[in-house]
Amino acid sequence: MNPSTPKRCSKFIILSGLALMCGCSSFDRDWKAATTIKPESPTDMTGRWQGTWASDANGHNGGLRCLITRKGDNTYHARYAATYWSIFHFGYDMDLAAEQQVDSVHFKGEADLGSMAGGLYHYDGHANAADFTSTYQSESDRGRFTMKRPSEEK
Repeated sequence: MNPSTPKRCSKFIILSGLALMCGCSSFDRDWKAATTIKPESPTDMTGRWQGTWASDANGHNGGLRCLITRKGDNTYHARYAATYWSIFHFGYDMDLAAEQQVDSVHFKGEADLGSMAGGLYHYDGHANAADFTSTYQSESDRGRFTMKRPSEEK
């Protein structure tokens, strides 16, 4: 074994941890700032969401928060912050193609989370001003997101 391998591995772990903490602090800052965003209609899905994700393939699950902003008439941008085993934090962004329905918005999106996290995921769901549900599927995983609007103090 090369004597510098443990040092390189330790540096990688430390730098990865710092990068994740920076991303979380940015999300947390934006999460707190978004407390003033209120739904403008019964089908408005912009703003803060909080709930859980659950894998139907392997039973894994965790907490989930999301910030959604409108990009255009039929496009939203979603920023997710998830927990895994209550100690690991993971975040990613994606655009959602949306179609207005009578009492909700139907949306679809995809995000490449990298090979370590399962690759390309496809999302399909519905949201209104109070409830957000979505399924997700990749080559090796499938499951669901279930979220509601958080209380003001969270």
